Amino acid sequence: MLQIAIDGPSGAGKSSVAKAVAKKMGIVYVDTGALYRTVGYYVRSRGVARTDAEGIVKCLPEITIEVRYAEGAQRVFLNGEDLGDRIREPEISMYASAVSAIPEVRAFLLDTQRDIAAKNSVIMDGRDIGTVILPNANVKIFLYASNEARAERRTRELREKGMQVCYEDVLREMIERDSNDRNRAVAPAVAAPDAVLLDNSALSVEQTVDAVIALVEEKTKE
Repeated sequence: MLQIAIDGPSGAGKSSVAKAVAKKMGIVYVDTGALYRTVGYYVRSRGVARTDAEGIVKCLPEITIEVRYAEGAQRVFLNGEDLGDRIREPEISMYASAVSAIPEVRAFLLDTQRDIAAKNSVIMDGRDIGTVILPNANVKIFLYASNEARAERRTRELREKGMQVCYEDVLREMIERDSNDRNRAVAPAVAAPDAVLLDNSALSVEQTVDAVIALVEEKTKE
C-alpha cells in the first residue's frame, strides 16, 4: 500500500491538490480536515462554545461519523446526514481548529483515519498526517504558501460557493487558526522532520499537482 501524507496550513491548497493527485494516480483521497469540521459542526449545532473542551468531549458519544466514497470523492456523513459544503463555512473552520486541539477528539477520529489507510493506497491531507496519523508514510510533503496568497485563495473559494466573505476577515481568521494549530499541546501542526517542504505561493493547482507527483515518483524510486 502506498501512503502519501500532505500537511500544511489552511488555504495552502492541500485538499484540491490531494484530490487531483488521487485521481491521477488512482488512489483514495482522505480529507481528514472534513472529519474535524464535522465534529465542529455538531458541537456548534448543540450550542457548545468552541472554548468549552469539557462540553465538546461530552458530545462525542452522540456523534457517528461515516466516510463513503462515490466516484472517487469522499463524503462524510454525520449521524447519517451528508453535510456537504456546510462544513466549509469560516466559523466551522475555527471550530475545527478548536476541537482538533482536544486529545479525546483526536483519539475519537484516529482509528477511522488509520483504518482507511490500512485498507487502501491513500493520499491524506491535514495538519499532523506525517507526524501522527501516518508516521511511516512513504512520502511526506509539507505544503505551504504566504498568508496573503492563502487568504486570497480561500476567499475566492468561499465566494464561488455563494458565501459572502471579506478577504480581511478570512486573512485574520486564517492567521489566528495557524497560531492555534502550531501552538496546541497535542499534535501541533508542524512539518515532520523527514517531510519535503513545498512552497506553492506562485504555483497553480495544476503545477502543484505535477510537483507532488514528481516528488512521489522520486521518493518511491529510492
